[in-house]
Amino acid sequence: MTRHKRISRKKWIGLVFILPWLVGLLVLQIYPFITSLIYSFTDYNIMSTPKFVGLKNYRMLLHKDPDFWNSLKVTLIYTVWTVPGKLIVALIVALIMNKDMKGVNLIRTIYYIPSLIGGSVAIAILWKLMFQDQGIINSILSAVHLPTVHWLSSPKNALMTIILLQLWTFGSSFVMFLAALKNVPADLYEAAELDGAGRIAQFFHITLPQISSIIFFNLIMQTITNLQSFTSSLVITNGGPLKSTYVLGLKLYQEAFQNYRMGYACAVSWVIFILIFIVTAVLFRFSSVFVYYEDNAK
Repeated sequence: MTRHKRISRKKWIGLVFILPWLVGLLVLQIYPFITSLIYSFTDYNIMSTPKFVGLKNYRMLLHKDPDFWNSLKVTLIYTVWTVPGKLIVALIVALIMNKDMKGVNLIRTIYYIPSLIGGSVAIAILWKLMFQDQGIINSILSAVHLPTVHWLSSPKNALMTIILLQLWTFGSSFVMFLAALKNVPADLYEAAELDGAGRIAQFFHITLPQISSIIFFNLIMQTITNLQSFTSSLVITNGGPLKSTYVLGLKLYQEAFQNYRMGYACAVSWVIFILIFIVTAVLFRFSSVFVYYEDNAK
């Protein structure tokens, strides 16, 4: 067998191995992506043939649908509270767990477990049972003679209660922060101590700059995830009370699978996509201000 034939055979073997991934990419990602864009310009309810309506869905969404602006507001509030909160909690726990102590590996695993199950419907139901007016949280408050709280039945508290669930599932960011902390050169801390720098100064001038790229990565991923979130709002409050937890993801779900307005739902999905694109682009635009890369410092 000639060298050329061996190379060709290796190429075909490689293609066979990546074929399932290529099929999945085309069928499950690229095709729905393009199709949703096309449907967003149509009046389509599954049962009838899509009818082209131009920009009608977008005009209706932006000018005649008050629920859209409310859901956009709720989504932004939800994201602004959830993303920084989750990153701060994850970083604090990572700093604590970045120590040599007995049983630390088990403790790290326990901290990560909520992230494996936190996005599930079962956990959302459990959270709903815990925070309802007669739930275990209010029972504990009553037992210690503290006033109970309308966690889910009050528009002022419902969104924050759902945010608490997301803060609890900080495991993925925690693992990345922990790995980043372990890669910070120890000699930097030793030099800082010789110069008389305290723990707080070391944290702000050594730790944060050294792990800033991981902070930025977690910031991007958590922002994208939370702008699309809808499971907790659907299961725990179904967007209530008074649509105080009515996020864009839930509006998309209801328009598509309850109202069967698929064309309109596709328009909502593309608005979410554009929102994610803008927010991500802005974060990347200003990343050089707060992200330290060692290669760029040389």
